[in-house]
Amino acid sequence: MIYFYIKRFYLILLIFSNPVLSSAQDMTKMWDKESAEKEHDNIQWFKDAKFGMFIHWGLYSKLAGVWKGKNYYGSGEWIMHQAKIPVPEYAKVASEFNPVDFNAEQWAKLAKDAGIKYIVITAKHHEGFAMYDSKISDFNIVKASPYKKDPMKALSEASRKQGIQFGFYYSQFQDWHEPNGGGNDWDFNEKKKNYQQYYREKALPQLKELLTNYGPLGIVWFDTPGGLSKKETQKLIDELRVIQPKSLFSSRVGQGLGDYKDFGDSEVPPALIAGAWESIYTHNDSWGYIQHDMNFKSSTQIIQLLANVSSKGGNLMLNVGPDGKGNIPPYSVKYLKETGKWLDRFGESIYGSTFGIIPAQPWGVTTSKTGKLFLHILNYPKNGKLMVPGFSNQVTNISSLENKDKLDFKKTGEDIEISLRENDLDNPDQVLVLEYEGKPQSYDQNLPVIVSSQYELNSVDAIMGKVSGKAKIESITFSHYFGDWKHETCVTEMRKPTDSVTFQVRVTEPGDYKIHLEYACTEEGSKQEGVLEFDQKTFFFETLRTSDFSVYKPMLFIKHPVATVTIDKAGIYNLVVKPLKEGKELFKLKSIILEPLK
Repeated sequence: MIYFYIKRFYLILLIFSNPVLSSAQDMTKMWDKESAEKEHDNIQWFKDAKFGMFIHWGLYSKLAGVWKGKNYYGSGEWIMHQAKIPVPEYAKVASEFNPVDFNAEQWAKLAKDAGIKYIVITAKHHEGFAMYDSKISDFNIVKASPYKKDPMKALSEASRKQGIQFGFYYSQFQDWHEPNGGGNDWDFNEKKKNYQQYYREKALPQLKELLTNYGPLGIVWFDTPGGLSKKETQKLIDELRVIQPKSLFSSRVGQGLGDYKDFGDSEVPPALIAGAWESIYTHNDSWGYIQHDMNFKSSTQIIQLLANVSSKGGNLMLNVGPDGKGNIPPYSVKYLKETGKWLDRFGESIYGSTFGIIPAQPWGVTTSKTGKLFLHILNYPKNGKLMVPGFSNQVTNISSLENKDKLDFKKTGEDIEISLRENDLDNPDQVLVLEYEGKPQSYDQNLPVIVSSQYELNSVDAIMGKVSGKAKIESITFSHYFGDWKHETCVTEMRKPTDSVTFQVRVTEPGDYKIHLEYACTEEGSKQEGVLEFDQKTFFFETLRTSDFSVYKPMLFIKHPVATVTIDKAGIYNLVVKPLKEGKELFKLKSIILEPLK
């Protein structure tokens, strides 16, 4: 969707007048503290919305991931780039693009039924084809296709009738159709491109068309910035603000600007982030429609992803890719409607919520509203006793959010133990509401991580560690195949015994536990000795090779069992991991997993 996959494409960066960040993996850097603190006057609706729908639709939808009999995988909207299709050949696709099944009312009704609060659709993606009636370029759906209608006009009106905020995606720098647009190095000489001319003659005029002719827009969603300095980017924003001052601009406008932060594709931050932000995921593996991509997320996966993103204070925008005739894939329809039914029951815990004041627990996550803490139970404890640690406020009531049935609980110090009733096994996220008095306590990421025998596995993630020496905790981006971006937070740079990470865990039940280290290790890092320290005991292990990796090669993780330990009493313990002696980087440690043994 938004990435420069082919390495030679980075040559574009060398000729920009100013450094830019242009790939998905760099998008997390395209945000600054000043932007987060200067909130747009109209940002509150976005913060409250929590759930949006992304729609990628264009000529690539007609091709459906196939060019000249060859199947392409990953990101369907990049097929022109992947297959290096010449501009004249690709332009012929428009003459066959006729989405006669498109029904704006049906799309908007599906979004409403799914609990969607805002829609963003591709008005022009990197292919350069305008999905609306543009007067700036004839390469558009009205003039170049047999459809001869403007679907954006219909969808914008239908969405507003359903009470859904409407917005446009626009690829402001990449345009493979244009000699001066970014990205096409197989038809056009990159060294001879005039990016300023492209902005002046196409990008800015088309953006002004979209902001002028389609009613009030909730969002203008930019992508892959380039070719502009920060001053020039601000000038572009200022010109568009005059037309629609209430519209929000995404951070992918570039240069640390924008009204809210968008993370990289399929990325959720490991910790809380200041300001308004959004995670974007596609429903299957591709943003644009691919006929052979059937890896759709279930409604359970969508609901639990939405709860996780909301628990950190952000929005989830989930993409669907309609086909060339204008049909949204049946599995997208089915699973979105199922998600909407869950939101009908438990939406109070999502819409208008803020981040949970209790960090993630073995049983799930939390979200918050004034005087209320919502407990999202994703994993049920075997004994039916749910523990909420580190809660200092006075609790007045705990009940089921759906039926308001009160639950018995007891508070011991800052621990709350709730007696659960029979589990609704078909519910992917059972929500309880905990009501309390007083000002809410601050979020405490330093709470010891709970380890309990009531759960099959207890994962202690890298973000919860405290590093020493030159060890670091950092987010690493890589891809398994074209466009399949992954983001993992790991402990890295452990090369000496002084480079260590310490995790503080709170074990709630004595017993035997198997300790697994989840890590990725290169060939040169393998067969090195490491040390695991736990409860004044030392365990040794030898690292195992998983894969060599880079941004464009997959990082494969192994769950390496290294010790069985007996914990005699409940309490707080330290887990320490470090190299035995100086050498290469030990590994990239994703988590420590404690498995209760029967």
